[in-house]
Amino acid sequence: MMQSESNPAGPSEAEFNLAAGTALARIEQVLEDAELDFETPADGILEVEFDDGSKIIINRHGVAREIWVAARSGGFHFKPLNAGWFDTKSGEPLYDKLTALIAAQGGVMVRF
Repeated sequence: MMQSESNPAGPSEAEFNLAAGTALARIEQVLEDAELDFETPADGILEVEFDDGSKIIINRHGVAREIWVAARSGGFHFKPLNAGWFDTKSGEPLYDKLTALIAAQGGVMVRF
């Protein structure tokens, strides 16, 4: 999925749902590979729980067409752009941010 000059508003709802679903499936696979505890309480939501009881919540936000991440250190919004997901404030890629958040909060190194 790409945001392009021909569609400055971003992806259609169907394009967004497909891209977000693909991203969440990739995240879920990485969490499984790292043997981290996580739940999927609803479609489009991943809750990662760490040994200290804290959580990182990753969810698809259809209205904003973003992936949102809530962690101990704050909340982050990621928009799709050129086949990737980037923080709306810092521009940091989603997978880089998740790697750092999981390491900081859970002490676990993951690789996307």
